[in-house]
Amino acid sequence: MASKIFLASPHMSDEGYEMGFIQEAFRANWIAPLGPNVNEFEKEFALKVGSKNAAALNTGTAAIHLALRAIGVGAGDVVFCSSLTFSATANPIIYEKAVPVFIDSDNETWNMCPEALERAFKKYPNVKAVIVVHLYGLSADIDKLIEICQRYNVPIIEDAAESLGTVYKGKQTGTFGEYGAFSFNGNKIITTSGGGMLVSNNDERISKVRFWATQSRDPARHYQHSELGFNYRMSNISAGIGRGQLMVLDQRIAQKKHIFEYYQQELGLLSGLSFMPINDWNEPNYWLSCIILSGSVQPVDVMDALEQENIESRPIWKPMHKQPFFEKYDYFGEQVSEKLFSTGICLPSDTKMTDVDLDRICMIIKGLWK
Repeated sequence: MASKIFLASPHMSDEGYEMGFIQEAFRANWIAPLGPNVNEFEKEFALKVGSKNAAALNTGTAAIHLALRAIGVGAGDVVFCSSLTFSATANPIIYEKAVPVFIDSDNETWNMCPEALERAFKKYPNVKAVIVVHLYGLSADIDKLIEICQRYNVPIIEDAAESLGTVYKGKQTGTFGEYGAFSFNGNKIITTSGGGMLVSNNDERISKVRFWATQSRDPARHYQHSELGFNYRMSNISAGIGRGQLMVLDQRIAQKKHIFEYYQQELGLLSGLSFMPINDWNEPNYWLSCIILSGSVQPVDVMDALEQENIESRPIWKPMHKQPFFEKYDYFGEQVSEKLFSTGICLPSDTKMTDVDLDRICMIIKGLWK
């Protein structure tokens, strides 16, 4: 069988930047959590995205969780959340015993629909926070969402797990809301093997997040804890990987864009096939290249054909309001996310793919139209 092509897998730098930082950590014996790499990664990441401060954590989920705590979300509070996302966006709402209310996507962005958000506010004017996802590296139309949230004086948390490097009207996603959460899971555009980052211009709250993330240990000689804490801090080794990965982020974005444009060129004329929306105010990172099918060829046909050739693909996210665990919660929308789920495919978007790999993928897909 031909070699496996992954949907998206870790891609270390050809220059070996990551190993330099890791070897220095070994030399200095900074193996345990925290250390110079963590401190520097926070500074370098904040500078890269244009935020005042950042806290390096062990997952993107932890970043969302502590953002909710920093806002003061508690038991019984309502939190609006994009429905078309991975469950890690919504799970932290439940951790805090709050109540998620799911907001549909629109066709123009695939992200949170401003009209649906407006309707949700009319029913829940006292909502505590809004979690806006930037899906597949496509930014939400954040200006419209900010305008609505400002009228109700409600803070925004941006789930930018998939959108590191995506620019909306000249500004990086993750820096518009009160907090921005990023992920460095193995399939993201850069990775620390696992990890996350929370950014904010609120220095005091980021300091508090770091405190919570290190088990809320009070500054005392003995172990003393006056608040509930979490074991959420990033390790010095993981942060070293992240520092090296950050140095090649722009290369990864360029390759992701090349992959998307290759698919556009080769598959764009197939009947009933369209691509995820690229708006003129949005410079995506093209984390995954996604298509929608509306003709006789169905998503399962494409995924099965690719799987038979040892090539990974997957459906668009199943909306949260259709998930068994979350379906009891309220939802506002016009079933846009449901249609995207039933008709969409994430194509292989691994930055290690060659044009030969891309041609192989496209030939298999085009063969289904013959």
